[in-house]
Amino acid sequence: MKKRTILGAACAATIAAVAVAAPAYAGGHHGGGWHHDVPEAPTLSLDPVATLAEGLVSPLSLDVDRRGDAYLSQNFIGELTGVSEDGVVSSLATASVPGQEIGAVSSRHGTVYFSQNDQPTGVANLMSLEEGGTPELLADLGAYEAEFNPDQVNTYGFTDLDPACAALIDPTGPAGPPTYTGIVDAHPYASLALRNAIYVADAGGNDILRVDYDGEISTAAVLPPGEPVAVTPELAAQFAFPDCVVGHGYSFEPVPTDVERGNDGWLYVSTLPGGPEDPSLGLRGSVYKVNPHDGEVELVATGFGGATGIAVDKDSGVVLVAELFGGPEGTGQISALSSRSDEVFATFPVSSPAAIELRDGMVYATTDAFVPDESGNPQPIGKLSLYQLTDADHGGCWGDDGEHEEEN
Repeated sequence: MKKRTILGAACAATIAAVAVAAPAYAGGHHGGGWHHDVPEAPTLSLDPVATLAEGLVSPLSLDVDRRGDAYLSQNFIGELTGVSEDGVVSSLATASVPGQEIGAVSSRHGTVYFSQNDQPTGVANLMSLEEGGTPELLADLGAYEAEFNPDQVNTYGFTDLDPACAALIDPTGPAGPPTYTGIVDAHPYASLALRNAIYVADAGGNDILRVDYDGEISTAAVLPPGEPVAVTPELAAQFAFPDCVVGHGYSFEPVPTDVERGNDGWLYVSTLPGGPEDPSLGLRGSVYKVNPHDGEVELVATGFGGATGIAVDKDSGVVLVAELFGGPEGTGQISALSSRSDEVFATFPVSSPAAIELRDGMVYATTDAFVPDESGNPQPIGKLSLYQLTDADHGGCWGDDGEHEEEN
């Protein structure tokens, strides 16, 4: 059941557009599942401050530098966009081949890094753009995936089927073979530029790649398959499975969507579930921790509705998660997760947030980022929104973040 996600050119989910309200959002507790009260957690509010840019198409990746200048991708129209601290919007680069996607944006010392890719043909290039310059190829991620295919160590699909039942599944059908190992598939979705290397979350390869500044590529970690999901009669019918699969477990691919550095030196990674993103199979977006030195992977939390972006505060250990399909109505929210207790302790309604950054107590988020029209195509209504994160318990604004700690 190969991944069907917003990372392609269309999404099956229908999302109602909900405008960001002007009053502050007090941190409430998540409605159910694994989420529990965390008494020692701060009481946060998220105050809308300004709309820095609007009219964007699929702004799925974002970075903000120390000056407050933002860089974002308009993925499906293949454009890298700059938004200055004073709100001037400019086009910094466009895909050199029409129809290719731009994404995976990060920056360091005035240089912007981004991907240019075409998933069906295996093109996945990490580009660098110096201020005032032109884009240059830094690393060919597609060639690396084709040669090494790091997630071939993973097995996806049914985990406990009788061979006779498995033989009834058409491997060329909508779900593919009943069981398969990781295939060659590159789709860089997010990046993080640190002092010694750039880390890339590859949503096609299901891994985190390390790219040195000389262009050398290595695998930092391979994310594990998701916990098996019991197939329902409805799901079996949807994917033309035989009745004998009902009740058996199916392990979906993990789909990394963002990578940030935590205050413990580990990388925090948000993931989509690699299958239906609506709540039909439950809320299965997750946050993982990755040790960049030895590739160890730990699950931090799960139960998110489309976890497409993440931000980490270095002092408190609070992790902000952009849930594209989160909230009671499935129209989006930003959740605050404690990395110390692994619990969500606050949620804020935000319309279709995709990418998120935390800088000096200010939260930058792309909102209304993927609200499909009647045909399922993204509309040019995306925004870059600015919020103030406030800790009511301590009567002040939030501290600095840890995402860019290694810039100097």
